[in-house]
Amino acid sequence: MPPSIERVSSLIREVAKTEILPRFQKLAAGDISEKQPGQLVTTADIEAERVLTRALADLLPGSVVVGEEGVAAEPGRLAAVAGDAPVWLVDPVDGTQNFADGSPVFATMVALLVERRAAAAWIYDPVADRMARAELGSGSFIDGRRLRVAAPAALETMRGRLTPRTARKLASRIGGHFYQRCAGHEYLAVARGAAHFALFRRLNAWDHAPGELLVREAGGCSRRLDGTAYVPSEVDASLLLAPDEQTWNALRKLILEYAP
Repeated sequence: MPPSIERVSSLIREVAKTEILPRFQKLAAGDISEKQPGQLVTTADIEAERVLTRALADLLPGSVVVGEEGVAAEPGRLAAVAGDAPVWLVDPVDGTQNFADGSPVFATMVALLVERRAAAAWIYDPVADRMARAELGSGSFIDGRRLRVAAPAALETMRGRLTPRTARKLASRIGGHFYQRCAGHEYLAVARGAAHFALFRRLNAWDHAPGELLVREAGGCSRRLDGTAYVPSEVDASLLLAPDEQTWNALRKLILEYAP
């Protein structure tokens, strides 16, 4: 039996309080390193994931924890995402570059996969103390308030998440764009209706399974750019999220024509 969504929320908050926030804007030079060229990791990432890994596994006996830092150290762990056991996906500090720079735009993200699909998700903003969560078939909420995606609108008035490269190609055809270097905050913007759409390329499961479920449960349309459903175990794809199917189709046509 999966633990209650409130119990996991409390755990995430506690780990952020003890392992992440005390290090925010207080990192020493030795607290930051590169796991790959251009990809930072901090002691906050490592320690938060260590605590979450142990605690989440204890909450659901027989489950497997797949965290971003664990996979960086041992790539074979990623295979569990396509396995039969329940899987906890963990991104302890999403937006590590922002965190290292002292910017508050970072989040802690967790998703629970059951039968290889997201069944529950959490995105926590530690600085603002905002907890967003979703359960499959039960809606998305942030601190008790139900989330709803934005109403559909004309393409030329819509604002969405795009990488700078894609934004340059579409800038004259949409209303506006943003890029925060933090998928957690970007997914929250779509789920709560502050943005109309988001396009993501290369889909590491811990970066996207939590937010994808959150947006879908907030009423959004979510599919890979080839029209198929999002699958957490498949990395090499593009994911497009929009308010409804009609808008999704219009955005997809625009992207494939000008920014494939």
